[in-house]
Amino acid sequence: MKVFVCTACSLGRAGFAERVRAAFVAAAEPVEVLEIDCMSGCARDQTIAFRSPGKVAYLFGDLTDADLPEILAFARLYAASADGTFADARVLGRLRTKAIARIPG
Repeated sequence: MKVFVCTACSLGRAGFAERVRAAFVAAAEPVEVLEIDCMSGCARDQTIAFRSPGKVAYLFGDLTDADLPEILAFARLYAASADGTFADARVLGRLRTKAIARIPG
């Protein structure tokens, strides 16, 4: 799984990608965190995207450092999902209200 973190957003300029990467390392999650210059989610500053082969992709915005536990939880659910979809969005916790897009795989 790849996680893309916008570095043009305010938190991105302040090292958010490194904090996301460190959270995945601390949780021993096999995730590749990549820094992306801009994902055009500027109206919902700070954005992050999840992508995995054969699965839908997700773009989230309005993120803060307080969302790191939810980001980790989503990554676990996403990795365990066969196609990246969820029968009930409530499993996404607070991230369900921060979703910008779900992009077909």
